[in-house]
This record gives sequence, C-alpha cells and structure tokens, in this order.
Amino acid sequence: QVQLVESGGGLVQAGESLRLTCVASGGAFSINAWAWYRQAPGKEREMVARITSRGMQTTYADSVKDRFTISRDNAPNRAYLQMNSLKPEDTAVYYCNLVLWQATGGTKDYWGQGTQVTVSS
Repeated sequence: QVQLVESGGGLVQAGESLRLTCVASGGAFSINAWAWYRQAPGKEREMVARITSRGMQTTYADSVKDRFTISRDNAPNRAYLQMNSLKPEDTAVYYCNLVLWQATGGTKDYWGQGTQVTVSS
C-alpha cells in the first residue's frame, strides 16, 4: 500500500520561504513522476510543479515560475518543493502526487493528505 506523507507547511509572512517534503513508503516503486498540486478555498486543484523521475524534466505553473523549485531523491523516495518569495495568493492546501508505472502497463496516481500553507500580507 503506497502512502505519501507531506510536511513543512505552516504560516509565514509574504516574502518568506517554506520547504515542503513528501515521503513515499509502502514498497518498491517504479516512479514516473512527482508533482505538487494546491487547492485554495473555492478553487479547483491546480498543478504547481512536476518533475519526471528519469529525465528530471520540470514543469511549473506560470504563477510560481522563478519562485518555486521542485526536486526529488529516488533513494529514499522523497520529493521537495522549495517555495521562495511567498505571496498571499499562494495560500492553499498543498498535495503531493506520485505517479507510478504499473506492471500491467500505464500509470497510477497516488496522493498525500495535504499540508496547509498560509501566507499573510
């Protein structure tokens, strides 16, 4: 059973930084990609950043480019989101997403429980 646990959220002032960590457990993984999503009250969940496991290609939402950095360690199975120059509009619940290759073909998504990030002005 794959489990994801996020940590590192909290309350900060605008301009400060936070680092989110996501730890995966529950077996040996064939990882396709890691991603971070966020969901603010009344809004849909949106992808913030994504990194592929093999090529380490990264993708960022326009709203966080040049401020956020996603990274990962395959051993152990962890992903990080370094968030700098935080803005009040970054306030949301942040979710870790892990995409695993399946033995039968295709991929499957797993999600963490979310960690709250609140940025005060």
